[in-house]
Amino acid sequence: MVTSARRARRSRAKDIQTLLILGASGDLTGRLLLPGLASLVTADRAPGLRLVGAGAESWTPSKWQRRLAKSLPLDADADATARWKELAATSVYHSLDVTAKGELAAFLKTLDGPVAVFFALPPRISQAACESLSPEDVPFGTRLVLEKPFGSDAASARELNETLRRLVPEDHIHRVDHFLGKGMVLNILGMRFANRFLEPLLNRDHVAEVEIIFDEDLALEGRAGYYDRAGALRDMIQSHLLQIMALMAMEPPATLHERDLRDGIATVLRASRVATPFRKNTRRARYTAGRISGRKVPDYVAEEGVDPDRLTETFAEVRLEINNSRWSGVPFILRSGKAMGTARKEAVVRFRPLAHLPAGFTGTDEPDELRIGFGPDTLSMTLDVTSAGNAFELSRAELTTELHSSALLPYGEVLDGVLHGDPLLSVRDDVAEDCWRIVDPVLSAWSHGRVPLEDYPAGSGGPAADA
Repeated sequence: MVTSARRARRSRAKDIQTLLILGASGDLTGRLLLPGLASLVTADRAPGLRLVGAGAESWTPSKWQRRLAKSLPLDADADATARWKELAATSVYHSLDVTAKGELAAFLKTLDGPVAVFFALPPRISQAACESLSPEDVPFGTRLVLEKPFGSDAASARELNETLRRLVPEDHIHRVDHFLGKGMVLNILGMRFANRFLEPLLNRDHVAEVEIIFDEDLALEGRAGYYDRAGALRDMIQSHLLQIMALMAMEPPATLHERDLRDGIATVLRASRVATPFRKNTRRARYTAGRISGRKVPDYVAEEGVDPDRLTETFAEVRLEINNSRWSGVPFILRSGKAMGTARKEAVVRFRPLAHLPAGFTGTDEPDELRIGFGPDTLSMTLDVTSAGNAFELSRAELTTELHSSALLPYGEVLDGVLHGDPLLSVRDDVAEDCWRIVDPVLSAWSHGRVPLEDYPAGSGGPAADA
């Protein structure tokens, strides 16, 4: 039996007839977006969709088809392969200058609508492309999909939001953060609000601090064109990690409907700020030459396309405070670094020490920890227990379970929401602006040299703790 909710979902799924990818010849499209779309199509979640690619480069049809063929998973079965080949057979690529007055507008009129326009472009190009359009140029039902960062500061984010709202309604704007797949979001919410023994403990009375860490063992990997203008604070913390922080800290929503969930995220961010003084509560650094897993990594400033005068950081750490009754006084430490010795992607809730431990126990008494790992999603608890052979000696034990993972790749989950008109994974306009409001003072302090730029060897654990 098909429920009314499923019928509504299918109806919304039919709305989008064409997915237009701008920047289809770029790295983002080939590395993440098309494989994500392939996971969606092969799961039979986008029947009848037409894919159109557009880019500044002049690609032949065969070159575009080769890119599509590479996006299909190697382990795809016959039915999945057939679905992807059916989409690829009608897919075309066009050379297009999206910033030229009238060019994008004229192209949109040639497509079967409604259309979802995915801006797989640098933020400044996406902004220019949107500014080249007038409301009359955008066919009814068009959805606009933009990658983070949304603007470069709070003022530009407001300007971008005004430009977008001039073209389409807010519920037709998808500011996507592929880092937050639906599976990850629901795993965090399920852990927080579906467990009686955890929910009452996640507050200022029991939690000493929360760390949210995204350390990569990848270096620049040819992304200087974007990354050297962004840096770790803009690229990771102001978008991805602030969103995770909000999910970790929000109050229980009444429902998992997108409005309740996004209201909860917005409420946390409005209460948040980076603690001062910034010299004590923020850090920035960039990697020097080193080795990662035996591979030589050059000094960041020696990478092709890097401008040393920009003083771009590849490591950023900020300590935030959330000024509400649940979290007042609990530091939230957000950190991200490139070219680190070990990839580490997790949130760590560190509980306060016990008020009293009975005399007679020996060994290390350490605070309990709750850890949520991202990619793969895991949940672990680190506890003190008595040792084998000596019931009076305490030792550490870790209880770990793997959480549910989606059958779709992260970009598949993002596109699923776009095609079906579900904004759950999209960043709302006020949230996009508030994320910049939080980090703008830090960026200003850094640009004026009020916080020193440290360094760390590629393949290390980051800048020295006592720097």
